[in-house]
Amino acid sequence: MRTDRRFPRSLSALAATAALLLALPAPAGAARDGGTPGAPGIGDPLFPNAGNGGYTLEHISLDLAWQAPKTAFPAVATLHAVATQRLSRFDLDFAGNTLGRVFVDGKPAAAVRDGDELVVTPRKPIGKHDAFDIRVEYTADPTQTRHRDDAIEDYGWIPTPDGTVVYPQPNGTQMLFPTGDHPSVRVPMTVSISAPQDVQAVANGDFRGRRPDGPGRLRWTYDSATPVAGQLVQFAVGHYEFVTSQGPGGVKIRDVVPPDLVASTAAYRALTADHLRWLSAKLGPYPFGTYGLLVAHTDLGVALETQTLSLIPEGDLAGDQVTAERNMVHELTHQWFGDSVALASWSDLWLSEGHARFYERLYSEEHGGDAMEARMYDAYRAHDLWRRDYGPPAAPTEPNLFKRMRYDGAALVLYALRAEVGDSTFNAIERAWVSRYRGRTASTRDFVDLASQVAHRDLRPFLDAWLYAPTTPPMPGHPDWKVDPLPPAGS
Repeated sequence: MRTDRRFPRSLSALAATAALLLALPAPAGAARDGGTPGAPGIGDPLFPNAGNGGYTLEHISLDLAWQAPKTAFPAVATLHAVATQRLSRFDLDFAGNTLGRVFVDGKPAAAVRDGDELVVTPRKPIGKHDAFDIRVEYTADPTQTRHRDDAIEDYGWIPTPDGTVVYPQPNGTQMLFPTGDHPSVRVPMTVSISAPQDVQAVANGDFRGRRPDGPGRLRWTYDSATPVAGQLVQFAVGHYEFVTSQGPGGVKIRDVVPPDLVASTAAYRALTADHLRWLSAKLGPYPFGTYGLLVAHTDLGVALETQTLSLIPEGDLAGDQVTAERNMVHELTHQWFGDSVALASWSDLWLSEGHARFYERLYSEEHGGDAMEARMYDAYRAHDLWRRDYGPPAAPTEPNLFKRMRYDGAALVLYALRAEVGDSTFNAIERAWVSRYRGRTASTRDFVDLASQVAHRDLRPFLDAWLYAPTTPPMPGHPDWKVDPLPPAGS
C-alpha cells in the first residue's frame, strides 16, 4: 500500500447504512433465501466470542505501511474465506484501531463495530461453500495494549525504542488486524511491511524479498505457508541485524537482534543448534524449516513462542546460562507443542505450557540446573492450593488461565504420567502425539485417548483425576509426597 493512500469513505455513513440494514425486519423466507448471520464466536468457554462462525479462513494477507515509533499507520488486511452456510452477514474479531472501508469481493460492504466484533454485511448473501474475499482498510495503532493479571501482563502492540514488536497471546491478535482470534484458527499468512529504509522489518515464516517502495522506503515480504494461529503471529520493525546459520537437520536458524545486543547475546544464541538436537532426539524432527530468536528491547515479563521466531526480551539473555537456556528451551519446545500441534480450546493450554515447562526442567537438570524431582515435589506440595485458586490443570478459569497451574502444575501431570507408565512408554506417547497431530489442532481428550492407545491400557481414570479433580492424586512411586494443607481462601 502506498503511504499517501487515504480512506475517503465516511465512517458515519457506513455505520448508518449498516444500522439501517440490521434494523429492517427480515422478509419471509430470508433464512432460506437470504441467508443467516454467522455466529460471533466458536463457543470457547473461556473466550465465547473468539473466532467466528459461518465460514473458514483460508489465507490472510497484511499490507502494513509502518511510519515511525508509536505512530499510527495505514494498514490493509485481505482475508480469503469459504462460507460454511449461506451468509447474510458475518463477524471478524477486531478490537481498537480506526476502521476505514470494508469490501467483500471488491464491492463496498456495510460494517459496524460491536465491542471486539466487526459485523460485516455484504451487498448480497454469500452462498454456502462459496469462496469470498474480505478487504478491511484501517489505521493501526502500535501503542495499543491490554493488560492481564497473570503471567501475560501487557499484550498487543509492544513498543520498542525504535519500533514495535507484537505479543498477541492470548486474544491480542484482534488489536493487530481483523481475524478469527482463537488458537484453533490457523491460517497461512503473507505479511508485507513498508517502512523507512533505515529500519528493518521481520515477520514469521520465510523471507520472500525486499524492494523499493517509494522515496526512502523499502517493502519487506514474508510468507508463512504453514498455517499459523493468531496468538503466534509475529511482525516487528526497528533497527535489527539478521544473524543466520545452518542448524541440525537442515533447519535454517535466523536470529533478529538489535545491533547493540548482537555481541552480548551471541554465546547464548549459539546454543539454539544444541537445543534443536536435544529436543529432536526426544520428540522427532523439528516441525518447521526455520527457527530463530527475535531479541527485543522490551521489559516484557515473559517471552512468547511466536511461530518460527520466538520473541525473547533482552533481559532473558542477560543473566546466567542456566536461566537463559531454560527460557530458550521453553519457547523452542512450544514449536512442537502449541505451534505445530495447536490448541483446540483455551482449556487445553496445559498441553502447551505444561510440555514447555516439562522439557525446560528436564533440559536444565541435565545441564547444570535444579534437580527436576525437587522442583516437581515443590509443585506437588502446592497443587491443591493451585487447584482451588486457579482451577485444575485442564479446567482453568479465564482470569487464571496463565497462572502457575498451567506451567509447573501442568508439567507435574506429565511427570506423574511418566512415573505411571515408565520412561519408554512415556517417550512413545510424546513422539506419537507430535507426529500424529503435526500441523493440526488437538484437544485434551485427544491426548488422553492417544496415551491410552500407546500404553495399551485405559489411562482415562488416571489422567482425568490429574487433570480435573479438585484435589491432587497420589504421585506414583512417591507415597511419601504430601500436599500442603490449604490456607483459608483469600489469605
